[in-house]
Amino acid sequence: MVNTRKLSNGITVVLEAMPYLRSAALGIWVKVGSSNENAKNNGISHIIEHMLFKGTENRSAKQIADEMAKIGGDINAYTSKECTSFYAVTLDEHLPIAIDILGDMFNNSLFEENSFQKEKGVIIEEIDMYDDSPEDLVHEMLQMKVWDKHPLGYQISGSKETVKNITRAEVVEFMKKHYVTQNMVISVAGNYKEDEIMERLELNFSKIPSGEKSVIAPAPTYESTFYVKDKDVEQLHLNMAYESIQSDASEKYILTVLNSVFGGSINSRLFQEIRENLGLTYTIYSYGSSYSKAGLFHIYGAMNPSQLKPVINNIFQIIDDIKENGITDEELSMCKEQIKTELILGDETAKNRMNSNGKAMLFRGYIIPLEEIIEKVNAVTREEIKQFAAKYLVKENVSISLVGNLEGIDKEGLLQ
Repeated sequence: MVNTRKLSNGITVVLEAMPYLRSAALGIWVKVGSSNENAKNNGISHIIEHMLFKGTENRSAKQIADEMAKIGGDINAYTSKECTSFYAVTLDEHLPIAIDILGDMFNNSLFEENSFQKEKGVIIEEIDMYDDSPEDLVHEMLQMKVWDKHPLGYQISGSKETVKNITRAEVVEFMKKHYVTQNMVISVAGNYKEDEIMERLELNFSKIPSGEKSVIAPAPTYESTFYVKDKDVEQLHLNMAYESIQSDASEKYILTVLNSVFGGSINSRLFQEIRENLGLTYTIYSYGSSYSKAGLFHIYGAMNPSQLKPVINNIFQIIDDIKENGITDEELSMCKEQIKTELILGDETAKNRMNSNGKAMLFRGYIIPLEEIIEKVNAVTREEIKQFAAKYLVKENVSISLVGNLEGIDKEGLLQ
């Protein structure tokens, strides 16, 4: 059962008791990410995520790691385009300790200059690591180009240049502005004693000040793009994208079902036709990336460069078939059962419930029950799938990103 309460300073706490577990998960969600940045400070949200682990008035960076290790717990964080999440997963008996550690990080982090400069160097190494990963690069660059100069197109990590130039004072000021009660949700799931946990959260997080909600940038303009980057790797990496729906759109359940049939599983059309029947690529799949004001529908594949044209041609043929003929009753039934199974299995761990509840409360302000989600998925029809594909998967609007050995590839003829 999901319950919501508030701390004395107004922070919303969403709790889901799972008394049959021996574990518990805690997440501190902050509604700020790279889409809240500008061209000068791009990467600053990611820097804050790193710096909260680098020492407080009470604990060194090693002590934070050691104290979590002593209780056998996992503590981590991530930054996205629209939020930053800090979380801990541990045995239920150790949840109060995890709350204390995260509370200390949020309230008492030092941001020491030496640690700050050192961590910027680590982040620059991380940027280089992503640049060495064609799969990451082909996705990131496509989003950057289709949302050109809009904050939603910024790289989460920032660029090496922006990271180098961000100062400690700017980081502290950015955190003061955005890490306020109006932008925060605390999510707890698993086995716990609610009153005890609320007292512990009040002790650790009630001093966080109020402020103004982070401003969401206006919706970006989608610009169809063609991006290529020569890279000395064996496979050629392809990412195609179409303008799609925002995260709270009523069509999101239609997209979920379409994605499952089209390229979201091993029995999908993309996988079965292009990988299994034709043997053109080892990896191929589709996925959606939806945000508060915009969204994209992606197709990713990695292949021998000589197979690029046949792969793209077959992708378009599969899309055209769905647009013209729709999907079969059998496909619709199978994919709905797959989605239902994934939802139920994902619902059975404390970490997944904490993540789902925290994100929903942060962006929507309420939780959609699992039964209602399954009901809405089951209600999707073949005709709705066909209409969605016709509306959004328009060849003239496709964007393409390529990373790999491009020698001999006729870029101009790919879409003909």
